[in-house]
Amino acid sequence: MASGDGDNKSSNRLAAETAQLEEHLEGWGEVMLAADRVLRWEKPWFPAVMMLGVSVVFLLIFWLDPSVLTGVSCAIMIICLADYLVPTVASRMFGSNKWTTEQQQRFHEICSNLVKTQRWIVGWWRRLFALKEEKPKMYFMTAVSVLSVVAWIGQQVHNLFLTYLIVSFILLFPGLNRHRLITKYVGMARREINKLLKQKEKKSE
Repeated sequence: MASGDGDNKSSNRLAAETAQLEEHLEGWGEVMLAADRVLRWEKPWFPAVMMLGVSVVFLLIFWLDPSVLTGVSCAIMIICLADYLVPTVASRMFGSNKWTTEQQQRFHEICSNLVKTQRWIVGWWRRLFALKEEKPKMYFMTAVSVLSVVAWIGQQVHNLFLTYLIVSFILLFPGLNRHRLITKYVGMARREINKLLKQKEKKSE
């Protein structure tokens, strides 16, 4: 009974947080739906266009070579301009009469997924601090090991190129996941590894 009450409370909180997020992002609805279609590769040419845009942006950054302060200032300025202009322009371009039930449902799903992602991140953050309190030695060793590997990778690969790879993977992930390409290639890699292991076992016998 207690478990059922807990699940109901969690579902109610999720619904409330989703509704609140929908209210905050109401002006971004059409833009978010368009971005969702691109990220999920509803057209076969969407990934190519998306990667072309990302490559142009990073090539521009590489060419201009701005300082860290300039880059951060420009990024925040673009976010502020988008936050002000996008809802205003979207309200004039798209009327409420064009908002269908299917679009509203998809917008609700997007907001729900964003809330769930936020909860997942916060959950892992809390687990990290719980590990620090309960097992400080393991926390220390894990943190030092992971940060050392990240520092080594950052030393071996150019920062801008590494950022380009990370951004590209994040943008491609929804489409890869929707088309089950990650599962497909991970399965292929596992089969190949199993074949190699079996061949080594046969040779050793």
